[in-house]
This record gives sequence, C-alpha cells and structure tokens, in this order.
Amino acid sequence: MIDIDRPKIEGSVAVGDGRRIGFAEFGSAKGRAIFWLHGTPGARRQIPTEARQFGEDHDLRIIGVDRPGVGASTPFRYDSIKDFAPDLLTVADTLGIDKFGVVGLSGGGPYTLAVANAAPDRVMVAGVLGGVAPLVGPEAAEGGFPRLALWTAPMLQVAGAPIGKALSSFLSIARPVAEPAISIYGRLSPQGDRELLARPEFRAMFLDDLLHGGSRRMEAPFADAIVFARDWGFRVSDVSVPVRWWHGDKDHIVPFAHGEHMVNLLPDAELHTMHGESHLGGLGMATDILTELMSVWDQRAPATR
Repeated sequence: MIDIDRPKIEGSVAVGDGRRIGFAEFGSAKGRAIFWLHGTPGARRQIPTEARQFGEDHDLRIIGVDRPGVGASTPFRYDSIKDFAPDLLTVADTLGIDKFGVVGLSGGGPYTLAVANAAPDRVMVAGVLGGVAPLVGPEAAEGGFPRLALWTAPMLQVAGAPIGKALSSFLSIARPVAEPAISIYGRLSPQGDRELLARPEFRAMFLDDLLHGGSRRMEAPFADAIVFARDWGFRVSDVSVPVRWWHGDKDHIVPFAHGEHMVNLLPDAELHTMHGESHLGGLGMATDILTELMSVWDQRAPATR
C-alpha cells in the first residue's frame, strides 16, 4: 500500500444546536474553494490524490466534508436534503469562504444541488459525479439501486442507528481486512470500477478514508437512505447555478438514464458521458473535472463581481 498525504488542516465546525461538522482541507490554503462531498458511504478524505495535487498546482482549496454520523460530524438526521445546506454554509462562513464551488459523488450529489439551490449568490459552479436522483415526487427517476431506499427507509428509521453502531464496532476491530475488502469489491465490480480500484493510489485513498471515518462511520449511510426516500425540499428544476454532470454509461449503481434525466431538469447543465466507466469513474477524472469547473467559474466571475 502506498503512502497518502495527510490533510493540510483537519477539524470540525460547530453548527446547529450542539452539533459539529467535520472537514479536511487539501491543496492551497488561499486558493479558490471547492467543497467535495463524499459518496454513500464515505467521509471527508474521499478525495482522489490527483485532485489533491491539482489543488496544490492550480491554487485550489479543496475541502472534504463529513455528513452527520460519520467522521468528526455529530450524528443527526435531516428532515430533508435541503437541511444540509445551512450546515455547509456555516462551515464556509467559519472558514472565511464567500464564493465557492461544490462537487458531490453519488450520494453527495443531492446535497451538492441543495447547497447550490440555497445559495446561488455564493456557489459559482456545481459538479455531480454519478449523482442520485429524486426517488419520489414529480421529478423522480425510475429504477436503479438507490430505489431500495424506498423499501428500507421505514425499517432504518427505527433500527438504522443501532445497526450502524454495531457495524462500526465491527469495523473498528476489522481494520486488517479493510484493504482485502476493497480489492474484493473491485473484482466484483464492472470493468471501469475494477480498473480504478486496481490502481494503488485509489486503494490507498479509499483505505485512508475508511480508517479515518470515525467510530460512527456506518450510521451516515443509513441516514442518507432515509432522507433519499423523502422529498428533497426543493425542486431540481429550480437550481439556477451552472451544473456539470459526469456519469458513466456502464454505471451499475445509479443508471446513466438518471444522469440524463437530471440534466434535462436542470436549467443550466451539461452532461459529460464517461464512456465505458461505471459508478466511480468520476474519481479517475478528477483533474479534468476540476479544470472544467474552474473554467465555468471563470466565465461567471465577471458577472458576479
């Protein structure tokens, strides 16, 4: 296993009533800020090494954020996806960040759009990598693995926290099997994800994120599943911020059709098809993605001054 750089700064910010949100900073301390929202499951260090180096080289401040119930964030269940936005804006305010971009992988996609919808004057651009689409309401997408949340949410509302604690306790004593588990997942995945997870730097990133996710790391995915099964609290079609969407046409978790569906709903969006890639393909294109997002930011900058 190769070594992986530690975050420049890592800590937590007070939000809400007695809660905290964890974060980890990479790249340039004074550059333009990009908040990077992890998938389901995941935590604040789920940021590719190539993205971290790109931040150093191109004056970008890349900030991974723990959602409630993972890493350094206090367990908490939002009533809807939109309720995450005030927490992230509090993190931005505390870190002295006014304008910023947001990137979300998979389960981080809905939260990315929530922040963009809540703060169009502050979010310069949003990027979504294989993001989850609404499961209920007039903008719902059909099919796909995420729709299992509709069946499991009622049970998870009662048993999600204790199940998560039990799994977290198991993982805390099962660290030696973490790397083999990542390898096994890779072998069971479609070719695109299999090839990505065979790369040492990506295995190192996932292992680092897994082992620093904290003692509550398995509660957050269940909280995501519960809120995914509800109305998001805003309409995708109301998100005015420019959105760039990357989706693998071989995605076995969130169907490519979901990406097409979402881009058709968004007023200012472009779909970047990742040919032959599966669910994690966007992580392997981090430098291209950040380059595109900064280009959109540059185009918007004169109008926002």
